[in-house]
Amino acid sequence: MDKNLFFPPVKKLLVATAVLATLGTSNSTIAAEEETGAEAERIVVTGSRIRQAQAEGANPVQVLDREYLEQTGMKTVGDILARLPAAGSALNTRFNSSGNFGFPPDGGGVGAGAAQVSLRHMKSKRTLVLVDGIRWVNGSSASGVSNSVDLNTIPITMIERIEILEDGASSIYGSDAIAGVVNVITRKDFEGMEFNAYGGMFDEGDGETEQFDLAFGGTGDKHRVFFSLSHYNQDAVDSTQRELSALPKPHTGLTRGSSGTPQGRFLFLGQDNDGDGDPDVNNLTINDGVTGIPTYDPNNPGGPGDDFHGFTNNDRYNYAEYNMYVTPSQRTSIFGQADYQISDSVNFYAKALYNNRKSTNRAAPEPLFLGPQAGTGGLADTVSVHETNPFNPFGMTLDENNLIFIGRRPIEGGPRIFKQNVDTTYVGLGFNGDFFAGDSSFYWDLNYTHGKNEAKQTTYGSYNIRHIKNALGPLADCEALAGCVPLNVFGGQGDGSGTITQDMLDYIQPVLTDQSENVIDTISANITGDLFEMPAGYASFAAGIESREYRGFYQPDAIVVAGNSNGVPSSPTNGSYDVDEYYAEFKLPLLADMAAAEELSLTLAARNSDYSTFGSETTTKFGLLWRITDSFMLRGSSSEGFRAPSIGELFSSGSRFDAELADRCSNYVGTQFEANCRALGIPEGYEQLNSQISVTTGGNPDLQPETSDSTTFGFVYSPQWNIDWINTLDVKGTYYKHELEGAIEAIDAQAQLDLCVNTLSPEFCNGISRTSGGAINGFNNRLVNIGAIETSGYDIAINYTSPQYNWGMLDISWVNTFVDEYVEESLGQRVDLAGLERNDSGIPEWKSRLAMGWKYENMAFNWTVRHVDGLTESCSDFLDGTADSLTALGLCSNPNSTDDSLSINKLDSRTYSDFQFSYFPELEGMDMELTVGVNNAFNAHPPACYSCSLNGYDPSVYDPEGSFSYLSVKMKF
Repeated sequence: MDKNLFFPPVKKLLVATAVLATLGTSNSTIAAEEETGAEAERIVVTGSRIRQAQAEGANPVQVLDREYLEQTGMKTVGDILARLPAAGSALNTRFNSSGNFGFPPDGGGVGAGAAQVSLRHMKSKRTLVLVDGIRWVNGSSASGVSNSVDLNTIPITMIERIEILEDGASSIYGSDAIAGVVNVITRKDFEGMEFNAYGGMFDEGDGETEQFDLAFGGTGDKHRVFFSLSHYNQDAVDSTQRELSALPKPHTGLTRGSSGTPQGRFLFLGQDNDGDGDPDVNNLTINDGVTGIPTYDPNNPGGPGDDFHGFTNNDRYNYAEYNMYVTPSQRTSIFGQADYQISDSVNFYAKALYNNRKSTNRAAPEPLFLGPQAGTGGLADTVSVHETNPFNPFGMTLDENNLIFIGRRPIEGGPRIFKQNVDTTYVGLGFNGDFFAGDSSFYWDLNYTHGKNEAKQTTYGSYNIRHIKNALGPLADCEALAGCVPLNVFGGQGDGSGTITQDMLDYIQPVLTDQSENVIDTISANITGDLFEMPAGYASFAAGIESREYRGFYQPDAIVVAGNSNGVPSSPTNGSYDVDEYYAEFKLPLLADMAAAEELSLTLAARNSDYSTFGSETTTKFGLLWRITDSFMLRGSSSEGFRAPSIGELFSSGSRFDAELADRCSNYVGTQFEANCRALGIPEGYEQLNSQISVTTGGNPDLQPETSDSTTFGFVYSPQWNIDWINTLDVKGTYYKHELEGAIEAIDAQAQLDLCVNTLSPEFCNGISRTSGGAINGFNNRLVNIGAIETSGYDIAINYTSPQYNWGMLDISWVNTFVDEYVEESLGQRVDLAGLERNDSGIPEWKSRLAMGWKYENMAFNWTVRHVDGLTESCSDFLDGTADSLTALGLCSNPNSTDDSLSINKLDSRTYSDFQFSYFPELEGMDMELTVGVNNAFNAHPPACYSCSLNGYDPSVYDPEGSFSYLSVKMKF
């Protein structure tokens, strides 16, 4: 590595100190904290680094205070943010995938056990996460180098509030802030000791969740100290315990199950029994209860004279019964911070965090798909079974001349279990303070932070495909290899205990260990204050520099790297880059204290970012605030944004993703695709064997940044009505529009496959290869700067509090987000995804949250109503054109009787009710709070989703099945 790429942080710290000595310097670390004296009302709010008098500025910012966090009845930041109307689909602990489906193309891995946030549905990589105004380290789950923060690394115990900027902010914060910013503000002014205990479970008696946390702190004349310790544990919920997740696809029986069955599926060419001059295709599986080596009648395969029968969809395997509906997670966190006043104008601060997560995912026993039509694109496609294998019942070698496909699921080896152990460490230190120059005060800060997220994943239940090839090959060759034991893939389950012995498993079943790491080092220096007086007030500014260094790696197990794993292949990733940035922001008061213009101010910002990977990028933003009266304000902004390609996107080498795709050439005879499928050289009898098709993904070192233009316009109305029943009333409305160019994405595989079949164009068919039997065995789908994303919509929020009556006080908040459009453009096609469910990611056109609270003396009651609008999904899959298609089974709400590929299904809207009651007993020397609550009180089930990968619903949009009740106790001394 070039030593100049990551020169020691001390050197940059000295550079920053020199700059501050010249400039004076600002305070982003204590952003949003109030100061004493004449400047008591001047604060910093997320979206601007200028210290100003009012919190409600030109940027739309939503604040979730600690009371809000506790009223949700949830103990993870990811779950809380996911319920915001402006939040889109993002990873959470109800996703049960650790690489058994493969890896996404961005090189970030599957993020098993992690939780993320995605504002405006623009994916988590386009939402910037800060802690006290400074970037947090991206996550790592031992499956890649992630480009998003794992919110499970931020314990809720340390949080004072969360500020959410629902606007682009690259000119203020740099890369990634395209859709918005989530800024976590930590607890600092804390006196005494606080203990919290929380426990809850689903109404089925499962999914038990506990959290215990301890916080204490104190303040003195010159210091503040805060410390917290927390432990969180979430138990698993098995898929078999919920209706929609008990089968691979809801209400379809086993028809969507796997061809890799415990009894085996064997497709091969036998002798010509029908007299047409060509070998017959045998599609067989073993009869239940067969022991020993099954008998085979070559003259009547699958007839009454042997131990086989013809394979049907009813013989498919229910892999869903091993999945998890909720994945288990255990987290322990220690956080502490302190600041000390060195002098009247200089403070020193330090903070540190350690967070450990242990989580588990589980999948069905790993299937063995062998032979030329297996479609893995790897070593498994070359496996043959030699006639000397002692368990071969067919009396001949099965190879590329006669073998089509073998599917055998060795349940004798147990399920696949993926265990993650993830450590996060964070250290921050710096100085902040103020000074006077002329009549103005200036605030400055100098910061250094280091964050590291390192993960190890241990996988049990996988297989070594090279050893399997050896064990199925010539007996003499196997006997000559140390440890080789001939493998029996033909015996089925025999008496129920299986026919693959422990000796066989010992040779073919390794334990795999993958590792990954993400590191960020940041140095920043900022200054803010007033520049000069204008007729309408003082012109103010903020300016600063920031230098960041990123490095990360992903190292799969050596067996995987060598291409010998039967599971999903992947390759190592290793990369690093650095960025130096400079920014300036100005607020210019244009009018003040005039008729129809209590305030009119203009904000301007620009930031230059110089990356070692692609060069320099400059973004700008301007905003206008027009406070017409004390009660009514208009505001708007226009900004440029960008997102630099991440380590995974740049440097990830090839890996595979087994996507749920429908090949339109499966059973194509008599369909609208027949002519084109014949032109592609696909034989007449081709049938797609499984719903998953292997797609090769990977990074691209030539990627350029994504660029965006964002616009917001809105109003804030706070009427000063003299009405007895109104204490406060606020009405806010915001229109937003984001236009993203050069999006870093892989082409949607289903769209590309459909366009290839429909048009036969090389533009779409290049990179897709097939075997002689028609099965797809190659699908190149690497990252490129392709197409665009355009999204727009509206936010409407109403907040009301009543006066204090003798019967109590009411507090009502109603927040809504309406998505007008979400258009993705790629391959010359424009698709509006608003209202659609696709790729386990739905975009509801309306999401709403209505919270109603009542407080009376030492009691409080809260009722929250959450609404998610309906979605539409494709009701088409790999069994289209057969009697088992979703349309033929009557499962599509809007079927098309002449063309199954056009059938759709409506996922109905859902409304959830959450109730919480708190009691505050009066105890001497202690504040106590007792809380009971239930989320999804009326047990609204998620709608069945037939295009979703697992568990029969979209866990990023809908609540899981079952109401969740909890009890918490908080004591403060």
